Amino acid sequence: MYILFVILQSFLLVSMSFGGATKLTGSKNFVEMFESLRLPQWFRVVTGIVQLIGAAGLVIGYWDRGVAAWAGIWIGVTMLVACLSHFRVKHPVGQAVPAFVITVIAAVLVAVQV
Repeated sequence: MYILFVILQSFLLVSMSFGGATKLTGSKNFVEMFESLRLPQWFRVVTGIVQLIGAAGLVIGYWDRGVAAWAGIWIGVTMLVACLSHFRVKHPVGQAVPAFVITVIAAVLVAVQV
C-alpha cells in the first residue's frame, strides 16, 4: 500500500507543481482558460499559489503521511472547485475531466491514509 501512496503522491506533486507554476508565470493557455471561465486574472495567480501550497504539503508528506493526507484534501477541494467552475460556464465535460481525475486521485491518496 505504501508504494501506491508514494506513486499517487508523486503524480499529484508533479501535476500541482507544474500547474501552479504555469498559472503564476501567466501561461497563455491558463490566461485564456480563466478568461473563458469568466474569472479575473488575479484569481489565476491565487489558484497557482494554492496549488503550490498543496505541492509543498505533498513534499512534506514524504516524511509525515498526515501532512500528505491534508495536502490531498486541499488539492481535492481545489480541483473539485475547478470542475464546478467549468460546469458553471457550461464548458464541454471534456474540459473538466483533468480536474476531475486529479480530484479522484487526491481522494484515493487520502483514503489510502485511513
